[in-house]
Amino acid sequence: MTPKRIVMTFFVIGSTIGSYGPMFFGVSALSYTSIILGAIGGLIGVIVGYKISKYF
Repeated sequence: MTPKRIVMTFFVIGSTIGSYGPMFFGVSALSYTSIILGAIGGLIGVIVGYKISKYF
């Protein structure tokens, strides 16, 4: 896999987990909390994906 694909994969995984997390507490998927946590999860996913892509 190319480094770009690894970073994008972790971005998608991180933003999905971040957006879906508030739904466990009964918050809507389109709430501000879900959008903000999705952005934070995506950013964390990019950072983790970048660090992992250095090894491949």
